[in-house]
Amino acid sequence: MTIFSDLNRDWIEELRAQSGKDIWLFGGGELFRYMLEMGEVDKVEVAIMPVLLGGGIALLPSIAQQTKLSLSSHKLYRSGIVSLVYEVKK
Repeated sequence: MTIFSDLNRDWIEELRAQSGKDIWLFGGGELFRYMLEMGEVDKVEVAIMPVLLGGGIALLPSIAQQTKLSLSSHKLYRSGIVSLVYEVKK
């Protein structure tokens, strides 16, 4: 696992060139939006929790461009959580 606090295209390309697993983003909507705008997101995984909050933080801050997704898989857990996996259309 590699943890980084700064993001740039050269570093991302270096990571992609390495053999191994996918790059997994965990860092909130700003990081996700930045990677999406750079065209570096291939897949989006979203989990829907069976809780109504009435407010909260947006999944993704406003984006500059619309991004089309294609549902590639889904799973319903006994807990009521629904996991959705989308491929980014490029």
